[in-house]
Amino acid sequence: MSSNTSTVPLSWLRSDPECRLGLTAARFTRVRSLLCAVLALGITTLFYSVLAILPVQFEHAIDMFCARGLIPYFIVFATAWCVALLAIKSRKLRLQRKALNYLVVPEANDFVLSPTTVDQVITRMFSTVDDPKYFVLFNRITVALSNLRNLGRVTDVDEILRSQAEHDESIMESSYSLLRGLIWAIPVLGFIGTVLGLSDAIGGFGNVLATTGDMNTISNSLKGVTAGLSIAFDTTLIALVAALVIQIWTTFAHKSEEEFLDNCTEYCQLNIVNRLRLMPFHTDEE
Repeated sequence: MSSNTSTVPLSWLRSDPECRLGLTAARFTRVRSLLCAVLALGITTLFYSVLAILPVQFEHAIDMFCARGLIPYFIVFATAWCVALLAIKSRKLRLQRKALNYLVVPEANDFVLSPTTVDQVITRMFSTVDDPKYFVLFNRITVALSNLRNLGRVTDVDEILRSQAEHDESIMESSYSLLRGLIWAIPVLGFIGTVLGLSDAIGGFGNVLATTGDMNTISNSLKGVTAGLSIAFDTTLIALVAALVIQIWTTFAHKSEEEFLDNCTEYCQLNIVNRLRLMPFHTDEE
């Protein structure tokens, strides 16, 4: 069964941000990693283009990102990758939430959900959405009602919905794997930049000690070492600030998705489980 995407009120193909770009979209709130990597490259390029036109008053900030070797470039790219992932996930979650506004079970008080009335609900669902399998809520309902229609076991519906809820939660958690990896990698990149800076500064000072015993020369070289330490720690500062911002954003995004899954469970309990009835002459043993 399919629906015309131009007539249904809720359309995955019309509304999903990846579909709108002409790409094959990942299901639910998952995001294509390669797409976000391409977007991150664009964001990084834009960021450094803006730095290039900043006035001289921002010279220190410009130097922090442009005069500290390659590490800051990788930090900016990883941060931009996280931003792209979170921004698209946010759009996808907003689309998923819209499903909660539609009632696919008839509102009549005398309506009873049973193996004989399943097709009415499924028909209403396909008149509401173009493809239920791409929506967390409608996918849960479709799986449970398909089982009810095929097996006729009303008492299994609640268990199937619970199983689907656990499966959806597992999918949601896995969708954050790349984000967690990048959040771990960003500060590590900062520490690598610091180690490289320290190595260069101390190595240069060691060369001075090996070639001269003049205290004035050593003193001047030591000043260069302390300046080098300041430069080295800039990469760690950038990385820690970036990781902190992304971690906070990720925490709020994760909390929003958990709340959405709870809302889906509540919806199913109120509109599916509570409407179930065994019809006369139907038992689970039949």
